[in-house]
Amino acid sequence: KNSMSIGDNVWIGQNCYFHSAGGIKIGENVGIGPGVKILTSFHREEGIEKPILFSDLEFKEVVIETGADIGIGAIILPGVRIGKGAQIGAGAIVTKDVPDYAIAAGNPARIIRSRK
Repeated sequence: KNSMSIGDNVWIGQNCYFHSAGGIKIGENVGIGPGVKILTSFHREEGIEKPILFSDLEFKEVVIETGADIGIGAIILPGVRIGKGAQIGAGAIVTKDVPDYAIAAGNPARIIRSRK
């Protein structure tokens, strides 16, 4: 945790935000469009008596496998795995794992087809 590894031949666009406190692993030959945000922590739900700001943080690693492509402005939430060769549409909010070679788009992101 609290680390980031980036493979060879990765292209990262302008104005990206990578929060790596929970860990980020990016494979080789990955494209990451401008303005992409990768988050690796969130505040736990601890009831209405406690302000969300003071709730404990939970950390979860994000993994982007080799050959994946992340569209401009996409947001990847904690604990998500983007599979090998997967493609994420522009502006997608990825809340769940995306299988190898899948194409996901929307808010929340849904699998729309396979690249196979």
